[in-house]
Order: sequence, then structure tokens, then C-alpha cells
Amino acid sequence: MKKPQQILKGAGMIGMVCLLAAMFSSCLKNHDNDDAVNVPYALVTVINTSPNSLAQDFYLDNNRANTAPIVYGDGLDYIRAYTGKRTAAFYNSGTSIKTISDTVTLKADQYYSVYLANVITTPDIVILKDNIVKPATGMATIRFVNLSPNAPAADLAIKGGAVLVSNKAYKGYSDFVPVNGNTTYTLEVRQTGTSTVLASINTASLQSGSVYTVWLQGLSGATDQTKLTAGLQTNVYYY
Repeated sequence: MKKPQQILKGAGMIGMVCLLAAMFSSCLKNHDNDDAVNVPYALVTVINTSPNSLAQDFYLDNNRANTAPIVYGDGLDYIRAYTGKRTAAFYNSGTSIKTISDTVTLKADQYYSVYLANVITTPDIVILKDNIVKPATGMATIRFVNLSPNAPAADLAIKGGAVLVSNKAYKGYSDFVPVNGNTTYTLEVRQTGTSTVLASINTASLQSGSVYTVWLQGLSGATDQTKLTAGLQTNVYYY
């Protein structure tokens, strides 16, 4: 199957927890039908940002996308998915207990991010269309998504440098913005308009030709494993 725009050098499905500076890379994996040829497909990535959730399974219609349980802060690389109106659902892993579901219309050759968000008693599904564009030569691009249900509006900034994204409340997200590639940054998620750091990612190495997402997760005021943290995803890289 032809790779859209000749991108997405495969890296396989990840199993690490994506907290603080953890990253996961994208791949192409067709959970609907690995043998499909010349069938239109979309690309879907999934992340569990619900801070007190049990491990989850993710389904599109009746097809489970994951092989390992999706724990908090963890996710799936892009998978191939059939186009059209689909039901996206999270279940407690290994059970028939549904956490939440929603419908999404997937279009051919388009990229989507699906997040499980909010506390598990009032869960949300946040679905974003990922407008993936190859960065300019020598550059990377990065966006910010605020997925903390009770944190204040937040900015994404480079420590000692520019504010990249401003004033994103819960479920708010930015476009992908350019930064210099092949550079290591400390990225800070700050309360909007202040120097108050809500979460940070140290030694984030952003490579030229790569597209990244930073998200804020967790609960403001918590001091346990549900405290505010930030995740970093490598959506795609060009080669």
C-alpha cells in the first residue's frame, strides 16, 4: 500500500509510558486488514490521558486496535483504518465494560489523533484531525494540546526562549508551529501569560523533518501519579 507523501518510516507499536520526556514514533499498521491492497484508509493514533483510568483497549467498530493494554500516558502509533463513519470506543482492558464511545468520520489519507481524557467518572473522547505537513528544511514542527480537565489555560514555551503556543484551555489545541530542528530543548507548559510552570519536558531532542505533539495531562493540585505532567509524541518524520 502506498505511503501517503512517502512518509512514516515504520517504528512499530510502542509499549513505553509516555510521561514527561517520553516519546513514541509513528508507524503504519492496518488492524482492519493487513492484506488489504489499494483500499482507501485513514491513519489514527490513540493516547490515554485519563489520569485515574484503568488500562484500556481501543476499538474501531468491532476491531480492537491494540495488542497490549493502553495505560495512562501511553498510546498507539498511527494505524491504518478503513474510511467512513466509524465508532471509536475505549473499554477497560480485557473486559466488555465500555468507558466511552463516539463516532468519527475518517477520510482517506487523513491523519487523526484520538485521546481518552478527563477523569474516568466523566470521561471524554477528544478527536483531532492532524494537519501533517512536511517541515521546511532544517526545521521541525510542534503543536500543543491541553488535556488536563482542571488545569488553567496554558502556553507552550521554550525555556529561556519563545512562547510557541498561547492560551489553550481544556481540549484546546494549536496548529503545528515551526522550530529549529536537530536541537535539544527544555519545553515548558506554563499557566497562560505567566512564568508558572505546570509541567516540563527536559532534553527534548527535536529532529529536522519531524512533526511532534506535546500534551498536558493530569490534575492540577494532585501530588500522586495523577499530578500534572506533559507528554511528547513524534507524529511522523520525513526521510
